[in-house]
Amino acid sequence: MKFKNIRHIFFDLDHTLWDFDKNSSLAFGAIFTKHEINVELNEFLKIYSPINENYWALYRQDKVTKEDLRIGRLKESFDALKIEVSNTTIEALSVDYIAHLPNHNHLLDGTVEILEYLFPLYDLHIITNGFKEVQHKKMESSGILKYFKTVTTSEDVGVKKPHPTIFEVALNSASARIEESIMIGDNMEADILGAKGFGMEAILYNYYKGEFPEDHHQVLEMKELLRYL
Repeated sequence: MKFKNIRHIFFDLDHTLWDFDKNSSLAFGAIFTKHEINVELNEFLKIYSPINENYWALYRQDKVTKEDLRIGRLKESFDALKIEVSNTTIEALSVDYIAHLPNHNHLLDGTVEILEYLFPLYDLHIITNGFKEVQHKKMESSGILKYFKTVTTSEDVGVKKPHPTIFEVALNSASARIEESIMIGDNMEADILGAKGFGMEAILYNYYKGEFPEDHHQVLEMKELLRYL
């Protein structure tokens, strides 16, 4: 089906357009070398990834602070690997990770092609829960900032997706009406249920190829958006 009367498309950034996993791996490789952390990178990432996902879920629910997330995900990962790293080093790693992350600019397959296709036809926007200080840098270094009219971060608004206020602020910033807007993102809770709870249409970019209810529109690859838009 094609969505009609859509004028504004709101994208999530990480795991939707920007290849967070690849760029994160490169950032960790760089900072582990700098700080002489002796750990096999893939072994670390296997432990770190689910811990990081859990911290982000808690962060969306306001159960941990930004500082808790930055430090806790590293400390728990090293503890699980039984690698002794001082609190001072963990703090330095957390700072360097945020600094190094936007230096890498890999995008998910089909991102540039779909943005090139959509850009002349719609007004494009970003709504992200990612940290404000790095999201603009990620978009700039990867060359996609030019496609977007507005960027709304959770830190700008003071609440995170799926809270309806972040969608309200984003639409107001874009001068967009709900019935003319659609959200595209990888997270069922934050992006899809958040947008639908606000009254917007939504398409899941099923990054993890998971099982989701059939009553939600979804794509497995960016080019599949052409079915809807």
